[in-house]
Amino acid sequence: MPLTHAKPVTFINTANRRAAESFYRDVLQLRFVADDGFAAVFDLGGAVLRITELQGYAASPHPALGWSVEDIEQTMEHLVSRGIAPRIYEGFEQDALGIWTAPDGVAKVAWFQDPDGNLLSLTQSS
Repeated sequence: MPLTHAKPVTFINTANRRAAESFYRDVLQLRFVADDGFAAVFDLGGAVLRITELQGYAASPHPALGWSVEDIEQTMEHLVSRGIAPRIYEGFEQDALGIWTAPDGVAKVAWFQDPDGNLLSLTQSS
């Protein structure tokens, strides 16, 4: 059976599940669904996010999770007001909110990190 209509499940790994759970629930304001004994489970806009603790986990420098948003400036302002620091990359010419605009102007992207250093992103397409 093809996966075309299957509901996606995504995973975020963490070295400290309690800190990660608090960040995703309290800072990002994702809806907590359950603690199934293996992971903290969140509703990710109709998909499932499972946050799993791994001893000795170290985040990758590449994005682990991202959201497509309608208004990236407003979303980043909200996140910054909740204590999130934008991830600024040297030479990317990001604005004060960490928003980078693609040379063709079609997309805007901003990055930030969770407590483990997992890179998260926002994208707005024109």
